[in-house]
Amino acid sequence: MNADAALLLDTVNFAAEKHRNQRRKDPEGTPYINHPIGVATILSLEAGITDIEVLQAALLHDTVEDTDTTHEELEDKFGPVVARIVQEVTDDKSLPKEERKRLQVEHAPHCSHQAKLVKLADKLYNLRDLNRCTPVGWTPERVYEYFVWASKVVRGLRGTNYVLEEKLQELFKQRGVEL
Repeated sequence: MNADAALLLDTVNFAAEKHRNQRRKDPEGTPYINHPIGVATILSLEAGITDIEVLQAALLHDTVEDTDTTHEELEDKFGPVVARIVQEVTDDKSLPKEERKRLQVEHAPHCSHQAKLVKLADKLYNLRDLNRCTPVGWTPERVYEYFVWASKVVRGLRGTNYVLEEKLQELFKQRGVEL
């Protein structure tokens, strides 16, 4: 097995362990790990990204935010670049939700290219998921508001990856949301 494949498998295993008891908010209660794997898959198969550190960061992008994982733990296990990318896309859960959302819009244009790739793929995955099924307790208005907010984040990521941006543009267009 080549070194990159081994690194990715080790990263998937770490993320799976960290997210093992988490579920998505869809009616099926999909295992949460499907999300980071899906984000990495979008980057690799749809956007043609081969940067292993970006793919690792995609697999780990919610570990600090949603599990007991620390930035130091990621840096020790996966190195400073992967840890930095994850840190750039991690929300501060001590802040109110609306403030976290506002900061994502504000910070998006200032992220590294690598973090912007992860953010684009994350938004694409989440929007596709919302089109597939509505999370438990979400109204159509809340889904629409998520699309509007996501378009503001994506606007700050323009010029990062044409393929991902075109796919996002199409989703926004289908919902009548301006990018």
